[in-house]
Amino acid sequence: MNYTYSAFAIYLLAMLGIGYYFYRKTSTSSDYILGSRDLPPSVAAISSGASDLSGWALMGLPGALFTTGLSAIWIVVFTLMGVYLNWKLVAPKLRVATEELDDSQTIPEYLKNRFKTDSKTLQLIASLVMLVFFTLYVGAGLSGGAVLFERVFDIDYHLALFIGAIVIVSYTFMGGYLAVCWTDFFQGLMMSLSLLITALCLFFIFNTPEMSPELSQVLSKLTFKALEPSDGWLFGLISFSGWCIGYVGQPHVLVRFMSVRSLEDVAISRKIAMVWSTITMISAVVVGVFGAAYFGSELSDPETVFIALAQAFYHPFVAGIIIAGILAAIMSTIDSQLLICSTTISEDLYKTYFRKNANDKEVILVARMGLLIVTLIGLALAFNKADKTLLSMVAFAWGGFGAAFGPVIVFSLFWRSMTCQAAIWGMIIGAVTSLIWEVLEGGIFDMFGVVPGFIGASITIVLITLFSNYRAKHQQLS
Repeated sequence: MNYTYSAFAIYLLAMLGIGYYFYRKTSTSSDYILGSRDLPPSVAAISSGASDLSGWALMGLPGALFTTGLSAIWIVVFTLMGVYLNWKLVAPKLRVATEELDDSQTIPEYLKNRFKTDSKTLQLIASLVMLVFFTLYVGAGLSGGAVLFERVFDIDYHLALFIGAIVIVSYTFMGGYLAVCWTDFFQGLMMSLSLLITALCLFFIFNTPEMSPELSQVLSKLTFKALEPSDGWLFGLISFSGWCIGYVGQPHVLVRFMSVRSLEDVAISRKIAMVWSTITMISAVVVGVFGAAYFGSELSDPETVFIALAQAFYHPFVAGIIIAGILAAIMSTIDSQLLICSTTISEDLYKTYFRKNANDKEVILVARMGLLIVTLIGLALAFNKADKTLLSMVAFAWGGFGAAFGPVIVFSLFWRSMTCQAAIWGMIIGAVTSLIWEVLEGGIFDMFGVVPGFIGASITIVLITLFSNYRAKHQQLS
């Protein structure tokens, strides 16, 4: 156990060191919020993936495959489709648009500038939606990190909750966007290496004579029938498609597009992101499927299969590094979410409604105070350990963002005629529909909430835009 503690300590000190380094390099609000749009393509790609896949790829996804078998692989298929389409279609246009539109630093600010409106309603609604869903997301992430500490070190859940929060807040508070992106870059590398090494170990272990019967049993289950979603092919695939379409509405991913060093670097980032995501997710599939064969019914919590394999296979120090990779995944999402919440508070609320002429030092101070406030709310939400799985908690916030922002971002980039009112009502309809679908159960409400939310928001945007443009044209003629 001392070896595991040592590995964890080294990892956490390294993250704090990165935070301090970028604290000394952060002097303007643009540095703190968007890294002055100077992110190398490799850092943009891997930090984007790490902030998105997070703990659900290392704990939630292997746990789902452990429990349900290959039917959960559709999460991987649609997620990889989402990664590619997001980098291919959305990233280049958003990178150019946000810079051209008065150097927009946040998603709400981009929307306000895109529709050239003096009304603050659009920016306010976008900010509130982000704060609500990100705070829920932060609570889920903090809970997942605390469960990890509790299982590995056998310490109290609530103590673990505070330890995780203090570390994440420390380096995010100090270094801002650059600290978040560079820590996410290294954490992303740890995630993929941890999963890949464990997946390769499983292949070698199952190829030994002692484990060959178990290998045969695993291979016998790899059939077309095993791929059928639990809700049936049509309903199941439509529901799983939410992991693809929801990608275009994730603010912690979109800001990476906005901060890539140049438009030319976007194509490089896309290739790196696809390679990294594919290795990470396929390795997670192997860990889940082979882990189920290795442990059978001995494992009480399927979402800890990766942790259990690391402890079973490796020297305690190596296991500590592997497990630190899981913590890295969780932290890489929380830090991005906290940063976006803090910049939303400082740029989209404080600077818009209270101090329009606030200087850089004041904006950074408010952002840091906002970060602390959101963390405290997230801690309060996570204080009572949830019975839900990490994957289901992440899916709740993912669906909300995908439905609220996905259609608005896509239409705003590809349809010049889209109106401000369409954007406002699209966000509201998308968010509310997704929430209703996640709260209610049974029948059609078992579908992933982002799908009906995305469809509802898209229809709303199209109808309101067409009606507004028709009315405007009719008024001109009369």
